[in-house]
Amino acid sequence: MTDNAFVDTKILVYARDPTHADKHRIASQLINTLWANRQGRISVQVLNEYLVTVTQKLRPGMTFQEAWEDVQALMAWEPLSMDGSLLELGRIVHLEHGVSWWDALILAAAHKANCTLLYSEDLAAGRVYGGVRVVNPFLSH
Repeated sequence: MTDNAFVDTKILVYARDPTHADKHRIASQLINTLWANRQGRISVQVLNEYLVTVTQKLRPGMTFQEAWEDVQALMAWEPLSMDGSLLELGRIVHLEHGVSWWDALILAAAHKANCTLLYSEDLAAGRVYGGVRVVNPFLSH
């Protein structure tokens, strides 16, 4: 693995959710590899979604402080901020590819972060959107 890789929210959540044992193992290994190789990228959108999901939707959930410590650690991945240029690129992705608005913003952020890979469970595995190839890490295992 030599390319920078953008990580969608669910991958981060599965790395913290032991109730889905196989996905937890695969996501944890992927995140650890990206940390070791310094190739992981995310956006502020992903961090926000992660914080809400692990504190409000997981059972048992994480405390806000535990989740915030994860967010602080993930800041090392240089999260892309939401700005006008990201919104405009998201609009283009949304219109050209017919993906949901939130997925369009993820794809736009991956593109702006110079990632060639997007690890996601939500988008079509193998599809390439403007030079960003979607990889579902749970399909290859």
